[in-house]
Amino acid sequence: MLPPAVRCAAAWSVAVILLITVGSLVVFALVELRAATVPFLLALLGASLLHPVVPWLVRRGLSRSLAAGLTCLVLVVAVVGVVALLVNSLVHSAPQIAASLPAAGQRLARWLGPFGAKIQHALENAKGETNSLVSTLTNGVLSGLGLLTQLITGAVLALALVFFFLRDGHRTGDAIRATLPGRGAETVVACADRAFDAMAGFMRGTTLIALIDAAFITVGLLALGVPGAAGLGALVFMGAYIPFVGAFLSGTVAVLVALADGGLGTALWALGVVLTVQMIEGNILQPVIQSRTVELHPATIMVAVVAGSGIAGIIGALLAVPVCAAGMGVVSVLRGLPGGRE
Repeated sequence: MLPPAVRCAAAWSVAVILLITVGSLVVFALVELRAATVPFLLALLGASLLHPVVPWLVRRGLSRSLAAGLTCLVLVVAVVGVVALLVNSLVHSAPQIAASLPAAGQRLARWLGPFGAKIQHALENAKGETNSLVSTLTNGVLSGLGLLTQLITGAVLALALVFFFLRDGHRTGDAIRATLPGRGAETVVACADRAFDAMAGFMRGTTLIALIDAAFITVGLLALGVPGAAGLGALVFMGAYIPFVGAFLSGTVAVLVALADGGLGTALWALGVVLTVQMIEGNILQPVIQSRTVELHPATIMVAVVAGSGIAGIIGALLAVPVCAAGMGVVSVLRGLPGGRE
């Protein structure tokens, strides 16, 4: 009794509703099981970044187990070193920064008038807010041993999964073919290969860009005499893994530290350094390094980061883009586009 156009619209509506429902249930399950899913995804990212190292070591006479173990050891040393550098630099420079904030507020009040007076009030209260935050964090650490245990357990699980992925990842295709029928197995293998390649491309490109950004910004901050320059560089490196948002936040922290320590002139120079590095990244590094590996529109990346942060906070923002890139790779294979490894 209904016109064909209405029946077609109704059929599409039912399909979309079912798709959204299934997707929501999958996301809900992943979030509820985050104690296992987050280490699994982090391990996939780590393995996608490091997997070329294992064949290189194997060709030089090491067993796959030893090669994977050495690679994991280097990963642990690198992560601990970056975090320790960041924490040490910021902790040592925190008193100097806190003492400089009121003076910076007075200068802004003189230069900017009523608007500067509001900023001055905020900066004068920053030391008290910082002390309150430190007290809150301390109490939270003392009473949050359960959370600390979960974090340690997740880190150990992720590291163990990285080891197994590096050691046995080359057998994944054979395992899929032994489990699924012929044509379906080849499709799943092609989707897995393309998704893994997309994640690997994101991790390698982002790591290289993060190293370049952190190096240039650290040199610039050292030249300006900004305290904690090495730690701020480490923060820039870590923030680069969250597109747009991470760069903005880490750059803002660097400029605020420069403002608190050296005044408006130093802050403007620091802002110039950060903006110059970001312009070089956006116009040269990103197109050259990542254009062939992560084919995502900037709008898609921004939406993915916001959605990921809304679902799982910082971890969700970190995982959003590589997961989205992997999903686009799977879609390209299912649509019959080139995608699988040769």
